[in-house]
Amino acid sequence: MPRRGLGALLVVLGVLVLLPIGRLSELPVLIAAVIGIGLLLRHRLAPLRDPALRLVPVLFACYWLPVLLSGFIAVMPEKTWMTALESLRFLPFALFVGWALRRPESWQPFVFAVAAVCALWVIDAWVQFLTGFSLGGAPELERLSGIFGAGNLKLGPVLAILSPFFLLAARERGGRFGLLLAYGLLLVPILMAGSRAAWLSFALVTLVFGWRETRSLKRFLPLILGALLGIAFSAGLMLRDSDGFDARIERSLLVFKGTAQAVDEASAGRLRIWHAAAGMIEAHPWTGVGARGFRYDYAEHAIKGDSFVDAKTGQGASHAHQIVLEVLSETGLIGLLFWIAGAAFAVRAWRRASAEQRARAFAPGLALTVMCFPLNTHFAFYSAWWGLFFWWLLAIFCAALALVAQEAEGDAADHGRGRDQHQP
Repeated sequence: MPRRGLGALLVVLGVLVLLPIGRLSELPVLIAAVIGIGLLLRHRLAPLRDPALRLVPVLFACYWLPVLLSGFIAVMPEKTWMTALESLRFLPFALFVGWALRRPESWQPFVFAVAAVCALWVIDAWVQFLTGFSLGGAPELERLSGIFGAGNLKLGPVLAILSPFFLLAARERGGRFGLLLAYGLLLVPILMAGSRAAWLSFALVTLVFGWRETRSLKRFLPLILGALLGIAFSAGLMLRDSDGFDARIERSLLVFKGTAQAVDEASAGRLRIWHAAAGMIEAHPWTGVGARGFRYDYAEHAIKGDSFVDAKTGQGASHAHQIVLEVLSETGLIGLLFWIAGAAFAVRAWRRASAEQRARAFAPGLALTVMCFPLNTHFAFYSAWWGLFFWWLLAIFCAALALVAQEAEGDAADHGRGRDQHQP
């Protein structure tokens, strides 16, 4: 692989490597965005001639235009306008990713590199589980925090979302035994991280990989039953040995009491947050309260005595904790229609892709599916951190679908430059 191509891949991989270190992950994004702008200017928008790579600006428009439109009547305009300005970096960044992954031979090493990063995080989580120490310090009181640290409880969701890369690499290198081993290595850290959203995300990944391995209902059902028994056995051991995991399960079981208070407690206060989100949607149906304006309008729609409302600042919960409610409350019905359109464009691109392109897009596509699964709770998609992670996956997905076309276009461009060099 040429040195320039390796350097570009390292920039893309660097975003993932630096994710646990907060805003430092913005450094490779900035580098990629600057190079992406340079590529557009140098090649006069040549990358956009590839129909698959044109998916990038289309999806970006579906993500960014709702932010822009919500700014005109936002409750905190300066916050929304700043979010719109900061989000512009995702377009040249995603185009750079498409350029960095333009060679088909670079795809498998990149997937294995992503899997290797996940493996390091999994090993670190296991060390924390067994010893109480990790690269991120000591665990949180009730949850395994791993390399992300006790003040940034994202280990479970991130591992669950990235699990398709880890499982796919294990399947390709170790066959079904490797897949089973990788699944077992992921299971305990994800369960012990204590995020119920991560549990559901990993369950969805389990179903997809189970079907991928069996391709028939007769073999699929016994495999899933075996997975459920394995999960139940692991959970039973952790209930016996971990007070924190036991507390998370007991809190989750409160939902079966059926009362509003019990459901709210089981959902860690989500019921109150969703009630406030519904109030915002009713008051601002078309463009919402403005991207990232949720916390500033929360108190206006909160129930009396809501503990999420800060008496000093008057601000409330930072976001709706659910993707549909976040989009509706912050960018309104117009924003939701844009997101639905973006999902439709992505699915259409997948359906029109070749078998080879679909195979490449499988891991990032499944990761995005479980990340955005609407019947779950979520981090804020218009926030700096989760928005960046979302766009990192989305850029890889678009690059995977564009690989074959880019290879042909790149060869044509190389021949064209060769002819130019021989002309007087």
